Amino acid sequence: MELNYKKISLIAGFLLLCVLIGYAIYYLFFKPAAVSPPVATDTTQGTRQLPSAQTGSGGGQAIGAGGQLPTGQGATGETTKSPIATAPNETAMGGITKVSTLSDSQSFAATLSSDGNNLYFYDQTDNKFYRLDKNGQKTALSAKNFYDVQKVTWAPNKEKAVIEYPDGAKIVYNFQTQQQYTLPKHWEDFDFSPQSDQLVAKSIGLDTENRWLVIANDDGSQARAIEEIGKNAAAVYPSWSPNNLSIALYAESLDFNRQTIYFIGQNKENFKSMVVEGRSPEFAWTPSGDKLIYSVYSDNTNLNPNLWIVNAKGDAIGANRQQLNLQTWASKCTVASEEIAYCAVPVSLPEGSGLFPELASESADNIYQVNLTTGSHSLIAVPDESYNIQNINVSADGANLYFTNGASGEIYKIKLK
Repeated sequence: MELNYKKISLIAGFLLLCVLIGYAIYYLFFKPAAVSPPVATDTTQGTRQLPSAQTGSGGGQAIGAGGQLPTGQGATGETTKSPIATAPNETAMGGITKVSTLSDSQSFAATLSSDGNNLYFYDQTDNKFYRLDKNGQKTALSAKNFYDVQKVTWAPNKEKAVIEYPDGAKIVYNFQTQQQYTLPKHWEDFDFSPQSDQLVAKSIGLDTENRWLVIANDDGSQARAIEEIGKNAAAVYPSWSPNNLSIALYAESLDFNRQTIYFIGQNKENFKSMVVEGRSPEFAWTPSGDKLIYSVYSDNTNLNPNLWIVNAKGDAIGANRQQLNLQTWASKCTVASEEIAYCAVPVSLPEGSGLFPELASESADNIYQVNLTTGSHSLIAVPDESYNIQNINVSADGANLYFTNGASGEIYKIKLK
């Protein structure tokens, strides 16, 4: 039989290549490193010796008997707590502050009661509305069950609320009289008048020519069309001012980073307009209705929300506009008085959070006090744990700040004094 030398040479070459590759792998990854003999050090040359230890003043922290570092990371990589860590402050003083749990239920739509001392909220666990006091004691506002509530709009007197359901059903429920009234399903974005006896809403017909801003009695009766909103319905914000002058705001695009805000009255009043430096506004009135706190986002803020305050009454509309230099939403603030507001401000915000608020749904917040006269602000509380703070309310006496954790719906309290 004649040998096939070509085939044999190919096989031999392949085997040789395998040997070379195997050796290279061994040399690079498995061969023990050579240990060089220690080099003698000339201890007479100062450049080659450690500086001598000097006499200290004491105060160093001793390592525990277990050999574990007092702070930082232990040998396993797990973060360890310092045995001398400072306890949280009992009241808000600008540092780490104790947070107390008032309700561990999955709450929704918490608001301050009319007397300013308690909270009202909807409990998603048992589908009831409750009153919650500062000690965590809760009392049902009604024996009625309200199943799968999607949205709640409270009246200023807190005696009644618009309650909305996933199927589009909407009612007004009066917790004082235990009566309910059905509202049209095509009404949306409600707000109450300062006296709590009327509603403003958007009536959204299927045809854009049948879309109106309307007002009605608090039971939905005697509805009256105020302004045709047509294809601009999404840019209309029902928001009844505390001074009863305007009932809604309309944002018209001026350019990519600016909008013009128009104030809509009940009788086609010709109010002044104002320009805001951003888009997607959220609004919060001061108690008198003289000023507006608002948040907008723009390219100048990396598409993150930025807080402003501006005059919002009569000929002064648009005057004294101030940037508050806080990147948060107006909905994360509560206006405690004409001079003071409290805001939850994310420790960090992903770029684009104004355009996509869900990016900040798990952000941890600190609490700031804002001086609405000077525009200055100060950090008053760093919660002792991480909370995504929603629904801030401050008691009438200014002693307690309540908030909901957005992640769990639990209600918490921080002592302000």
